Amino acid sequence: MKPAFALVGAAILAASTPALAAPKADAAKQCFRAQDIGAHTVGDSHTLYFNVAGKSVYRVTMRNVCLGGISSSDPIEMTARSGSGSICEPDDLDVRATLAGGGGLSTRCLIDELTKLTPAEAAALPKGAKP
Repeated sequence: MKPAFALVGAAILAASTPALAAPKADAAKQCFRAQDIGAHTVGDSHTLYFNVAGKSVYRVTMRNVCLGGISSSDPIEMTARSGSGSICEPDDLDVRATLAGGGGLSTRCLIDELTKLTPAEAAALPKGAKP
């Protein structure tokens, strides 16, 4: 009887494990459209914050110092790299920063992370960093 009980227990565990893992994977992938990107602020030389449709706040961290010397009022272009216009992962977003008075030359940012902040994290941002 023990082998039959073990097989039933293993079958139940195997059947329930994928169901538990699937929602977490879907919840982690949050996409938005490039056209919904709103106001932005520069946190530091590696960090940019922006809102999406006035509802969500995202933090983008860069591998390079593309935001060095850039202020929140300087032009920062954010577009989708794919033809779909959807941004789901760091590689989907293209960020270019232009230093005002810099002759119009833009610097391409190399994106390391794209993170949707929780409402509590967004509310906790310093006053000058809130987009």
